Amino acid sequence: MKNKIFKTFINFTKNLKTTGAIYKTNKAVEIGLCSKIDESTKIVVEFGTGYGNITQEILRRLPDDGKLYTFEVNEEFVASVKETIQDPRLVVINDGAQNFGKYVEEKVDCFISTIPFTLIPKEITLDIVNKSYAALNAERFFCKAQYSKLHLKKFKAIFDECTTTTVLDNLPPAHLYFCKKTTIPNKMKGVKKNRFRIAKAL
Repeated sequence: MKNKIFKTFINFTKNLKTTGAIYKTNKAVEIGLCSKIDESTKIVVEFGTGYGNITQEILRRLPDDGKLYTFEVNEEFVASVKETIQDPRLVVINDGAQNFGKYVEEKVDCFISTIPFTLIPKEITLDIVNKSYAALNAERFFCKAQYSKLHLKKFKAIFDECTTTTVLDNLPPAHLYFCKKTTIPNKMKGVKKNRFRIAKAL
């Protein structure tokens, strides 16, 4: 058991640029991040598969006729998940989050993301968030785990409603963002979105 934990720690730290974490998230983060998935959820897209701990929580909540597309750039993580998780609802894709539209043709009911936006180029981050908003069904959520509180204004610039919560006993403490696309978007309510300014801020 100790050897497995040590190996996981080493793999995360050597891939810190793509994982953004020194170890996999704890159960409280997994449950919190997946809390917007319910029996009406059909299509989920996950950014950052890792070793599949959040992937498994998504599948636990996903209806039998649902589908999960999970994206991971690390080939070792992809191979591990394909070997350990056998589920017909799961599609594991070795590609970046910004390319999800090449594989996902359906409208999405929930996005789950753990990729480190602070370590990704600003242009790619903005591209991912904007594409996610466009692909999301109304009254559905983009759920994001971050290790910084500095992203709320950025998400509010794209999504119509955003709330946060913090899981203190994760290593490091994780901030969960729940960003909602409403039936009537903010731009239709007269709420201005200065995307050019936000593109620079991201």
